Amino acid sequence: MYKGDIMTININDELLEKIKDNSDIVNIISDYVSLKKSGSNYIGLCPFHNEKTPSFTVSESKQLFHCFGCGEGGDVLTFIMKKENLDFIDAVQLLADKLGIDVEQNNVNEKVNKERLKTFEINKKAARYFFNNLMKNKYALSYLAKRKISVKAIRQFGLGFSLDSWDSLYNYLKGDSYSDEEIEKTGLIIKSNKNNSYYDRFRNRIIFPIIDTKGNILGFGGRVLDNTMPKYLNSPDTVVFNKGNHLYGLNLLNRYSNRKRILLVEGYMDVISLFSRGINYSVASLGTAFTERQSKLIKRYGEEIYICYDSDTAGIKATLKAIEIMHKIDVKPRIISLPNGMDPDDYIKNYGLVEFESLFAKSLNHIEFKVQNIKKKYDLAKLDDKIKFTKEVAKIIKDIKSPIEQDGYINRISNETGISKDAIEKEIRGNNYYNNKFNKDTKYLKPSIKPVETLLPSANDTAEIDLLKFMIKEKDYFEYILKSLKVDDFETEEAKNIMNELEIMYQDDDLIDEKVLINRILEIPNLDRKFIDLVFDSGLNFQPTNVNTIIDDLIKTVRLYKLQKRRNEVLSMIELFEKKEKNEEENNRFKKLVLELISINNEVDSIKK
Repeated sequence: MYKGDIMTININDELLEKIKDNSDIVNIISDYVSLKKSGSNYIGLCPFHNEKTPSFTVSESKQLFHCFGCGEGGDVLTFIMKKENLDFIDAVQLLADKLGIDVEQNNVNEKVNKERLKTFEINKKAARYFFNNLMKNKYALSYLAKRKISVKAIRQFGLGFSLDSWDSLYNYLKGDSYSDEEIEKTGLIIKSNKNNSYYDRFRNRIIFPIIDTKGNILGFGGRVLDNTMPKYLNSPDTVVFNKGNHLYGLNLLNRYSNRKRILLVEGYMDVISLFSRGINYSVASLGTAFTERQSKLIKRYGEEIYICYDSDTAGIKATLKAIEIMHKIDVKPRIISLPNGMDPDDYIKNYGLVEFESLFAKSLNHIEFKVQNIKKKYDLAKLDDKIKFTKEVAKIIKDIKSPIEQDGYINRISNETGISKDAIEKEIRGNNYYNNKFNKDTKYLKPSIKPVETLLPSANDTAEIDLLKFMIKEKDYFEYILKSLKVDDFETEEAKNIMNELEIMYQDDDLIDEKVLINRILEIPNLDRKFIDLVFDSGLNFQPTNVNTIIDDLIKTVRLYKLQKRRNEVLSMIELFEKKEKNEEENNRFKKLVLELISINNEVDSIKK
C-alpha cells in the first residue's frame, strides 16, 4: 500500500488491478500521441524525444508502450507519470479520475486490508492441506491419472483433495489458532443453522485453487469424483474473490504464454488437460456466466481470441452470450467448433495435440458460427426449410455494419441455397431500398444521358470515375474515401461537382437516388458529358474480398497524380530561377521551392511503398 504525504489515498493491489483492467492504453496514449495501426500494434512519434520517423510503439494486447528511439517504455501508469511529470500517487489519481473509479481518501481502511491479508493467509494454508491430502489419497490420484493429469500438472496447478469429512479442514485451521469468524469469511466453512457449529464447504472433491497473477490464492473450486450433485462447487464471493472478475489459469498463462493467442474454455479440467499437452494459453470462467470484466482480461492478455466451449446446446448458448459480451468492448473472437458431445478435454485425449491445433485454422468468425448453428435446424434440401433458413440468416446479415461484409455473406448464402442475391437483399434491406437502389428502368438510370461514345480516359480519370462509382453505391465507401481525399484532390471538374452533390445528398439520407443525382448533375453547365456517362453507365467489377485494396489503390492513383502534377510545376519554376541571377526575395522563394520539391518527393515515395 502506498500513502501520499498530504492527502492519503488507499492505493492497494485491488485498486491498481482495477485501473489497469479498465484502462485501454491505446485510447489513453491517443490523447497525447497520434497513433496509427501497424499490424497488431500502433505506432506514432515519440512524445519523449524529437523524431521525424515513428519509433514509438503501443501494444494493445500487452497494454505496454516502448520507444525504439529513446528506450522509454512501460505500462499505462508509467506513461502518465512520465508524460504528465507526476509521482506514482498522482498518476493513479489522474487515471482513476479519467476512468470514473473512486479512490478512497483520508481514512485508509486498515480493517479491510487486514481482512484481505488474513484471507490470503488462510487460503494458502488450506491449499497446502488439500494438496497433502491428494498426495496421500490413491483414489483421488487414480481419478486424475485416468483423466491424463500428470503429477507435474498437479503441482503446477496446486491441485488438492478435500476429505470425505464434515469438519476435517475446519479442525485443521482451528489448530492454527484462526477464529471461527476469520475462517468463515474465507468461504471455506459454513455455519450450521441447527446448533451454531461449522462444517466444511468442500467434501470429497478434487480441489482447484484459483490463483491470481501475483500468486495469491483467491478461492477454490471443487469437483466430485462420482455423480453427486452439484458436480462443481466454488468459493462464495469474499473480500478477495468475485467469480465474475477472474479467470482460471490466468496465472500460468501470464507466466508461460507469449500472449499471441488466448483460448476461452468452460471448465477447470479443460484448462489443465490442454496445459498438460502444451496448450499454455487457455483460461476458463469460474462456474458463472461470462462477464464483461473477464472479457477485458482476455483482451488484455491475448492478441487473437478464441472460444472453445462444449458442443452441446448449453455450450452453444454460452458461446453466443460470450460473443455478445466481447463485442461490447470491440473484441471479435473466433470460435472453435467441436464434434457433438465433446468438450476440449475429450477432443485432445481422443485425437491428440496436432489435431486440436488444426481446429484453429478451421475456426469460425461470429457470423459464420451463428449461420452454422442456424443451418443445423433445417434441411436445405426442402424448399420450406431453405426459405426459413435464409430468412433467419438475413436477420443476422442485416445487423452487419459493413456493406462489404454484407455483400460477401449475401453471395455465400445465395450460393448455398440457390436463392438469388436480389431476393436476399430485398429480405435484408426492404423493397423500398431495393427499388431505389437496383431498379434497372432506363428512365431511372439516365433520363437524358446519351449512349457512351468510345473513350480512352487517362489513368487518373479512370481512378476518379471508379471512386465516384463506389461513393454513389454506398455511404460507407463515401465516408471511407473522404478520410483520405478532399474534393479539391480530384482533378476533373466533373468529379468535383459530383462529390459536392454527394456530400449534400448524404447529409439528408444514407442512400443515393441516382435519378435525382443525375438530374442535379445535368443542370450544371459546361461539364464533360462523356465523363459523366462513364460514371453512371457501367457498374463495378470487384470481389468482396479485395474491395478495400481496390479503393486504396484508386486513392493512391489520385494522390500521386496531384503530387506529380504539382512536382512538375515546382520543377519548372526551379528551372526558371536557376537560369537567372536572383535577388534576396527570389532567393528565398527559390529555397522554398526546393524544400517543397523534397517534401513532394518524400510523400510520393511514401505512397508508393
